[in-house]
This record gives sequence, C-alpha cells and structure tokens, in this order.
Amino acid sequence: MSRAFVFPGQGAQTIGMGRALAEAYPAAKAVFDEVDEALGEKLSALIWEGSIEDLTLTKNAQPALMATSIAALRALESEGIGIDTAAFVAGHSLGEYSALCAVGALELSDTARLLRIRGQAMQEAVPVGVGAMAALLGLDFAQATEVAAEAAQGEVCQAANDNDPAQVVVSGHRGAVERALDIAKAKGAKRALLLPVSAPFHCSLMQPAAAVMNEALAGVVISAPKVPVVVNVRAEAVTEPDRIRALLVAQVTGSVRWRESVLWMAGAGVTEFWEIGAGKALSGMIKRIAKDASTRAVGTPDDVLAAKG
Repeated sequence: MSRAFVFPGQGAQTIGMGRALAEAYPAAKAVFDEVDEALGEKLSALIWEGSIEDLTLTKNAQPALMATSIAALRALESEGIGIDTAAFVAGHSLGEYSALCAVGALELSDTARLLRIRGQAMQEAVPVGVGAMAALLGLDFAQATEVAAEAAQGEVCQAANDNDPAQVVVSGHRGAVERALDIAKAKGAKRALLLPVSAPFHCSLMQPAAAVMNEALAGVVISAPKVPVVVNVRAEAVTEPDRIRALLVAQVTGSVRWRESVLWMAGAGVTEFWEIGAGKALSGMIKRIAKDASTRAVGTPDDVLAAKG
C-alpha cells in the first residue's frame, strides 16, 4: 500500500487550529515557536486567539496554515510515523511550501518567511476590488478554460485551479470573472459563485508577485527533498532543487493542476492519501478524482493517534 502526504492551501484556516497539537506534543509546539521567531511576531497567538478576519489575510493565512501542517507532521513523527512512510508529497498552492518543508527541501524558518513575503506580494500585486476568483461547479477543466476565454473580452480571465473533475476556479479581473459566472451557467454549470478571496491568485495578474518571489527564492537554500514532490504547475514529481525553485516562481501565475497531480500519484501506485494539517478540503477533492483511493485527515491529536492505529 503506497501513501502520499498532501498539504492544504488557503481557505482551510480556522481560529484555534493546531493548538491541541501544540498542547499534546512538544515537537508540534516547537514548530509554532520557531515560526513566531522567524516572523518576529506571535503568529501563534493570532492563530489561536485572534480574529478570523486577521487570520484570513493572505500574509497571515499562508504561514499559519504551513505551521499547522508541519506541527501535525511533527506529532505524527513523535508517534513513529515519519515522512519516509510516504512515496510522494504534494500541496495545494501554498501547501506546496508545506510539502517542501516536510521533506527537508526548505528549512522551517525560511518557509515561514517565504510565505509571509508571498502572501504580501500576492495581496499587493492587484489593488483590492480589481480582481476576483470564482468557483465553477459541474464543468471540467476544458469547459472552464473555454468559459474563461469567452469571458475575458480583453481583460484577464484564466482557469486557475483544476481542483477535481467538477470544480474549477477561474481568476482575473473582476468584470471578466463576473461575466464568467453567467457564461458558465449558460454552459451547464451546476453552480458558479464568487469566492471570498482578497486577490486573483494563479493568473497573469500575479506577475508582480512572481517577480518578488523570484528574488526571495534566489536567496534561500533549497535542498534535495527526502521524498519526491509532485508540483502544482507540472503535475509530476520533481526532486532537483533548481527546478523546484523555478517552478515555485511559475506557480504564482500558473494553474494549480491538483486533479492531474492526484491522478499522477494514483497512476504511480498511491492508494492512500493523508491530508496533513487544517481541514478536509483536499480529501473531498481526492475522493472525486481517485475514487478507489482512501483518504485520512490528520489535524488533531485524536487524528494522530488514529493514524498510529
């Protein structure tokens, strides 16, 4: 039985996430302490006692979700389940950084600082209100790409996240994304709705943020991962540090090819997917992509003990 560890992206954040892990496992608490130190602020206090509005700010949500994922992994390791039990790792958008940290390609403190920079750069790339993202439910990636092209009308509208066979997210200028809602419904989408996000991620409007990340990543050591990382923009495993660096830059403006990534892992023999960190969103997507695979969410001490089984 082959296993993959997968790491969630933005949207999974909740106040209090990871706190029980930190209280139950010293190794998990050490993760939050190190992230606080790396950022020079008490991000852990915001995660556990702050407002959801502040936590949802991209600059906070990104390092916070990564810290929660790595804390869950450290708790698993404390119970004897290490990263070496996985054949592959993958993460959804910012979760790719969690995956890279999990397999030793990035140091934890570097990962926290990179995600703070990434979150700020993505937020600042497009003025608030200029961009938008929308989920199209009931259309596949090819259909959603057609919708985006038709909706663009001289503006940017691109298929940003290929999440599962019937959920694609489009991203771009607000007017174009709003046109995409009507076009998608006319083409048979079950639902089409704007997402509560602060910027249009994973489209060409993020080019200023890609330039910032290119510079930030140039100054960070990336090591060969202990376990191959299935990357968002290629939907295949990558192990070469310089290639990982380049693909992390490309990921800022590129599509998150999650459906294809899961299919690639399933095709490589993965039969069980463990979602490490906050929430269960990826588990739901995986069940719709690889119907024969099993899923397990690991985000609490009870989850860790159940995984130990």
